[in-house]
Amino acid sequence: MQSPRAPWAVTSTRGRLHSESEDGFRSPWQRDRDRIIHSRAFRRLQYKTQVFVFHEGDHFRTRLTHSIEVAQVARSLARRLELDEDLAEALALAHDLGHPPFGHAGEEALNTSMRSYGGFAHNVQSLKHVTLLERRYGGFDGLNLSWETLEGLAKHNGPVRRPAAYLARYNAEHDLELQSHASAEAQVAAIADDIAYNNHDLEDGIRAGIFRLDEVTELTLPREALEAARAAHPGMPAGRAAPEMVRRVISRMVNDVVEETGRRIAMLNPRSADDIRHARAPVVAFSTPMAEANGAMRAFLHERMYRHFRVNRVTQKSKRVLQVLFQLFHGGPQMLPDEWRARAGEAGTAGAAEVVCDYIAGMTDRYALEEHRRLTDPHTGG
Repeated sequence: MQSPRAPWAVTSTRGRLHSESEDGFRSPWQRDRDRIIHSRAFRRLQYKTQVFVFHEGDHFRTRLTHSIEVAQVARSLARRLELDEDLAEALALAHDLGHPPFGHAGEEALNTSMRSYGGFAHNVQSLKHVTLLERRYGGFDGLNLSWETLEGLAKHNGPVRRPAAYLARYNAEHDLELQSHASAEAQVAAIADDIAYNNHDLEDGIRAGIFRLDEVTELTLPREALEAARAAHPGMPAGRAAPEMVRRVISRMVNDVVEETGRRIAMLNPRSADDIRHARAPVVAFSTPMAEANGAMRAFLHERMYRHFRVNRVTQKSKRVLQVLFQLFHGGPQMLPDEWRARAGEAGTAGAAEVVCDYIAGMTDRYALEEHRRLTDPHTGG
């Protein structure tokens, strides 16, 4: 059951770009959540890489499991802060819809390929999926989500001073007030992403043998969490130590966000959701010590995991796959499936580049590898 709402929670919607009557049984953000879950882009997250490619193991996180874990943290935070849980959950579930195959390697590859055409950013691509690329409804392209959900996706990382081309085009039609902060619910979803991402990558790195548990405990926060876990469970089997450590770190981070947000709210004394949007700084945040601890975890992961030779090898292969696909399709859009070919237009143009990028960004890891094989292996049929 939804907690009582704080005065600065989102309590009403500014509507949708295409007018629809609400169904009376669900809030606008419950409806948004349901549309996101039923979208093709959401289903494809099951086979999109977090760090490890899909065939490397059944127990590593994917974009789908990560999104579900972010949603869980976001709902917990929203409930404790007396915000709208459904809006926070919808944003958490949608925030990675624009991620291409192969995680950050795929994003880097597409950004390089699109350098002459405005680049590529998965946050903008997430908005593009829910406003244009999903085609399930008779009356409009996209999912026709509420203004509040679209605002949160557009401003996932805060105010947007220099919007990318698609975001600028969309914003001209449907003003998302890009210069302001997003709602507190959107800020909750963003910080829940940070919490889930770093902690679960630590756990996956240990499971994959990229680094050992004793190496992780060089970091103060994980070390303290592990010591507490071992004190609470003497003789705990070794395989349970990392999950117990991560669980405690997440709890400490959530508690810290609640306390720091309470402090900032008390200083700001907001009366409405718009007061949150027009504050000078985000209100949902880590305390300074926790932000430093989170930064140390991120730095550890970049050094010990994301730059590990095993990950580097997969990264380079993955980039090459997407770069080859982009070059082939951009130079020969007649090889695209019918619907995409009709939209691409002439080979080598900016319009063709955008359509090819959209096509590739929607692929799963597995489909990208299959397309690469079909287009480069002379012994494989089209």
